[in-house]
Amino acid sequence: MKDKNTNTEKTTFEKIKFSEPVTIIFGSILAILSGIICMQIMGKVGVSANTSILGAVFAMLIARIPMTLFSNFKSKERQNYIQTIVSGAGFSAANCAFVAVAILFVMGETKAILPMAIGTIFGTVVSVYTVGALFDSPLFPAKEAWAPGVATAEVIEAGDEGGDKAKRVIQGIVVGIVGSIFKLPVGAVGIVFIANIVSMLALGIGLLIRGYALPVTGFDIGATNIPQGVMVGAGLVALIQSVYSIYQSSSKKKRAQAERMEMEEGLTVSASRTKKTLIIALLTHVGGGVLTGIICGIFTGMSPTTLILWIVWTAFSSIASMIIIGKAAMYSGWFPGFAVTTIFMTIGVLMGFNPIAVAVMTGYISAVGPCFADMGYDLKTGWILRGRSKNKEHEVYGRKQQVYIEMLGAVIGIVVVIFFADMTMKDGLIPATSYVFATAAEAGTNMALVKELLIWAIPGAIIQFIGRKYMFGVLLATGLLINNPIYGIGVVIAVVIRKIIGDEFMNCRDAGLIAGDGLYSFFSSLIKMFI
Repeated sequence: MKDKNTNTEKTTFEKIKFSEPVTIIFGSILAILSGIICMQIMGKVGVSANTSILGAVFAMLIARIPMTLFSNFKSKERQNYIQTIVSGAGFSAANCAFVAVAILFVMGETKAILPMAIGTIFGTVVSVYTVGALFDSPLFPAKEAWAPGVATAEVIEAGDEGGDKAKRVIQGIVVGIVGSIFKLPVGAVGIVFIANIVSMLALGIGLLIRGYALPVTGFDIGATNIPQGVMVGAGLVALIQSVYSIYQSSSKKKRAQAERMEMEEGLTVSASRTKKTLIIALLTHVGGGVLTGIICGIFTGMSPTTLILWIVWTAFSSIASMIIIGKAAMYSGWFPGFAVTTIFMTIGVLMGFNPIAVAVMTGYISAVGPCFADMGYDLKTGWILRGRSKNKEHEVYGRKQQVYIEMLGAVIGIVVVIFFADMTMKDGLIPATSYVFATAAEAGTNMALVKELLIWAIPGAIIQFIGRKYMFGVLLATGLLINNPIYGIGVVIAVVIRKIIGDEFMNCRDAGLIAGDGLYSFFSSLIKMFI
């Protein structure tokens, strides 16, 4: 996260630290609440809340408390810190730790739950740091869509500035809430007007194929492993493309071209630093895999070859899932965390690892991937609120503060899971994804599955190779994995409308649609918890 543009004129800015006592105290209180609520929602409803929007709402409410103690929270940057810690606690509790420990609970391996939670703390914190180190790099440029992050920033700005922007956002929120009540895909429409239109088209096509293959042709694609096979091929090609895009700058000529591009694009993280960060992350996850495996006791009875293979595959899968999920989230605002984790878990099963080893590996991988989506959105929000990197020194400083406070939020969220998960799961609140992971881990090797995955990996790889710039193959596969045809219709219609009318009419309203959809989803899920 170093400033590479030394020629950029530096202007003074207020260095607001995340560690201000009031920010830490109230941020931590809200983070605990966020962790508890998001964990409960994940267990009851099976989906996680839009933690970025949730955090923004909490931050704006604090800023409007008429007390001197809270007057500093009128600063958009401090609101961003509150939003970030709330978001970090929410996604780490629900998507990272709770899903991981629930796998072991379903399998009856309750002794490994606490060690698994400790392992997820390590994996999640490392992943959070890695996102911060790679954000605004050639791999993950800040200028790309990151649609939910844009929506969160526009909501905070609207609350701060008022005027026409606030009116547009409020209009969008109202339509978003009303549309969500009637089960309309309003959030998808908002994302289409912010995200890359070609990427969203790929997602929409996949959703439509999955949703209407059965009623139109009589063929149930969801009953096959075709979507998983397509994702395997597309995901591996996307991973190779991402790594190649970084390492192709090794020669002097290529390095000069890369540096020139970084200057033109205004990136704050160079290709060479990106390369180093990925290597460090890989080695760190090797250590994380070893730590988690030892404390969970899965290495007992393993042959040396199997042990080494498990460690290497866990570390590789962690890095690969971060890149694939991060890329998908960056372009489309939708991250295929469950799908990607399922694929790496399935391959782990086929490698012959025993069920508990597969479960621990799956829990660790599922803890590191979602960070690249949720935190990417939070960093995009901060990037906008700090002036879109016009002052690079300010951007780099502010981003570091965000990383630190998101780490704190992540730890708080996982500690919440450690204290409350057992009680929650004994009440029957267990994520649906954890049941799927546990069942698959215990299923054992199936060579027919291997053949099917390999066959359908070929078209997935070809599509991703052709549509590299837009993550077309990965997002098509994501759509194939999700049975939500109404969302697909909404995406495709919104793509057509955007091509016809352009972006102006939906400016700020698109953010409102996403916020309204997210708020309705959160509060309706909260109500369902008590029904």
